[in-house]
Amino acid sequence: MLRPHRPQGGTATRAGLPAPPAWLRLLPVLYVVAVLLVEPATPVDWPVSFVLIAVPLVTAFAHGPVVVGAATVFAIVLEGVLAGTPCCAGRSVGYLWDRHYVASYVCTALVGVLGTLLAAHRIRRERTLADVRFVAEIAQRVLLRPVPHRIGNLLMESLYLSAAAEARIGGDLYEAVPTAYGVRLLIGDVRGKGLLAVETAAALLGAFREAAHDEPDLPALADRVETSMSRRANQLGGHETAERFVTALFAEIPAEGHVVRVVNCGHPPPLSLRAGEVRELDSGRSAPPLNLGMLVGDPYRVDVYPFRPGDQLLLYTDGVTETRDAAGTFYPLLQRLRSWGSLPPRELLERLHQDLLEYSGNRLQDDTAALAVRLLPEEAAASAPAG
Repeated sequence: MLRPHRPQGGTATRAGLPAPPAWLRLLPVLYVVAVLLVEPATPVDWPVSFVLIAVPLVTAFAHGPVVVGAATVFAIVLEGVLAGTPCCAGRSVGYLWDRHYVASYVCTALVGVLGTLLAAHRIRRERTLADVRFVAEIAQRVLLRPVPHRIGNLLMESLYLSAAAEARIGGDLYEAVPTAYGVRLLIGDVRGKGLLAVETAAALLGAFREAAHDEPDLPALADRVETSMSRRANQLGGHETAERFVTALFAEIPAEGHVVRVVNCGHPPPLSLRAGEVRELDSGRSAPPLNLGMLVGDPYRVDVYPFRPGDQLLLYTDGVTETRDAAGTFYPLLQRLRSWGSLPPRELLERLHQDLLEYSGNRLQDDTAALAVRLLPEEAAASAPAG
């Protein structure tokens, strides 16, 4: 099951090979037991012991070359015991050196060699996959750095779910940066999939992290990020340049003032949650997505909304609202949030995570990112430990 993405600090360590499921490890034993149970009940002309030839291949699914080799020797010996011991199959005489049984010994040995090679190849591939996952985990820590759980009087939590079970990073992104102008937030969704989307997300995050400290207001910040994105797209060239756009939402929560400022660039509007009340912060003045603003030329507009102590802000990508159930119905985000009542950021995103997986039947159609921010009451902010 996919978990909420909460990158942690510290040094990454290379993970070992994943252990096969218990039933797969026990499959060779169950296979042999089934043969021993069926063999006495079959006619002499139809000895089931011949199917022991497959034991090395069955073992190769979950075990290494050494175990496969041992299973091969065991299978040959067991075939000889069943062939040479009359009582094992209700025979009057033994057939230990009958040419058909000798052929089964030879075939089992050959299959054992193939099974040993298969097991060695499987382990090599699994190690390669483990290395790729390790590198992807490091890349995710660089691309989506840990969001602080608390900045000043703000509690934060992030969620990232990939539609691909083996993926670690994609085109959805988020960030929170404390600056002299307040805490600045970003959530975005890159058009497209694959490495191109990851590269675009990395360029966007790098531009935002740098510009967030320099630009005095959100329109200037959005304009600078778009300039960086356009420059990057032009450097790459090709017919995909015009398609490299990103829906993004910039938000700023100043240290004083109890407001949140929002610049929306074609992204789903944020949600304000307070005591079970949920509403969209949408003025209807969204700017075009990043890298498309130059085609329109409209200036970025700042919308200001109240953000009082106890309020919570939920930023999310369209992977949340475009999640579908078996009937094709879109996920009712506002309805769900209203039914859950007031939850702190971590519990809120954990609940959202579980609900999305249950609603979609563990079949997410798109990458999903979310960022929850809560303004602590003054008395709670004063007593709560920082960090």
